[in-house]
Amino acid sequence: MLVILMEDQILAPQQVCQSCLLADSSGQPRWRQGQLRCGHTVSKMTERQPVQYECMMGFRIVNIE
Repeated sequence: MLVILMEDQILAPQQVCQSCLLADSSGQPRWRQGQLRCGHTVSKMTERQPVQYECMMGFRIVNIE
């Protein structure tokens, strides 16, 4: 499940990506084969952290399994 991390909250991508020009046709982040296609990987602070991505709009996205 993809989530967007904000300073003090966790949001569903539908709340943010619906209005993004880089989102797919259903208003979701461009997530393919375990990679965010509309952003880049952010360095992990610890090995136990899930991989974080930063989208082109500046939001942090995490895939929580």
